[in-house]
Amino acid sequence: MSDKSDGYKVVSENRQARYLYNILETYEAGIQLTGTEVKSIRAGKVNLQDGYALIRNGEAWLINVHISPYTASGQYFNHEPRRTRKLLLHRQEIRKLIGKVEQQGLTLVPLKMYFKRGWVKVSVALVKGKKLHDKREDLKKRQDQREMQRAMKNY
Repeated sequence: MSDKSDGYKVVSENRQARYLYNILETYEAGIQLTGTEVKSIRAGKVNLQDGYALIRNGEAWLINVHISPYTASGQYFNHEPRRTRKLLLHRQEIRKLIGKVEQQGLTLVPLKMYFKRGWVKVSVALVKGKKLHDKREDLKKRQDQREMQRAMKNY
């Protein structure tokens, strides 16, 4: 029972996505998993780096997210690390996403995976790719902010 009262625990975060993409909207989605996948996620063995989401036949799918095999179980009962997993979203959310992904050419990217009251959730973002000059601009802004903070601290 103590696991369910915990609330919110981030397991894995895709920090590079914030650098590579402009995040327009975020959605919280459940994810359909097997038992060994949940145990492996609890151990923190998840990599969202290369992952993305697609919408096929009115369903959302999480593709290319690596969840390491659970080491304490046998090979027969384990899962495939990069298998396609179903995202659990409301029908209205999926309809909105279909329109934006197909018409505007946007992409769905997982930002973080976390436990919320004992359930595994994935934060999926609707993103647009940044150009090289946008990335450079963000780096300059970040450096300027740091310099301002240092100046304020020393003053």
